Amino acid sequence: MIHLTEVTKLFEKKKAVDAVSFEIKTGEVVGFLGLNGAGKTTTMRLVTGFLAPSQGAVRVDGHDPIADHVLVSRKIGYLPENNPLYVDMKVREYLDFIRDVKRHGGSIERIVVDVGLADMLDKKIEQLSRGYKQRVGLAAALLGNPSILILDEPTSGLDPVEQEKIRALITELAKTKIIVFSTHILSEVEDVATRLIIIHEGSVVYDGEKPQGKGSVERLFKEKVVNAQIHS
Repeated sequence: MIHLTEVTKLFEKKKAVDAVSFEIKTGEVVGFLGLNGAGKTTTMRLVTGFLAPSQGAVRVDGHDPIADHVLVSRKIGYLPENNPLYVDMKVREYLDFIRDVKRHGGSIERIVVDVGLADMLDKKIEQLSRGYKQRVGLAAALLGNPSILILDEPTSGLDPVEQEKIRALITELAKTKIIVFSTHILSEVEDVATRLIIIHEGSVVYDGEKPQGKGSVERLFKEKVVNAQIHS
């Protein structure tokens, strides 16, 4: 379970996140939406323990991601927006390295098949397309069978066929995990998410079930964010 209570994050005097509260349980696929600079990535980094809150509390299965960072990091697979990779390594070398760092990484064979990397294991990461580099980052996040996946723009740079494969994988993984993903592709949220959290200027402006019907997510997003932006 992920639990945020009145969490605020200040960078100097700017509030990147402002009194955010929500709870996410196993089996939920949460589409985390907002304009650029709304606070999505900052919130994800607070959950993973890469940032400490200025105020409020973050708990992952009851643990503080800062005080219990090693324990919490084993529960979370994180794909950041700017996917950090050692590009001079081959794909297999990199995934073996990440598995060893996690200590409980398990086998990479099933994971590389699931994310479509089985034919790329002996290639250097620097030789891969952006889409395949994204797959390497996703494979690394899945190592260790984490109970929570935090995915910041997981289909960024993928072509439509690749995007569909990753969506199908997320849907399958959601049966046993918490998944939080951000995206600017609103149709993707319609296809995959079971719940939406929309953040605007650091504050949650919607937290609830995904509306049903084609185009419903876009209409809700415009209502909560775009129209507010125009009239602010």
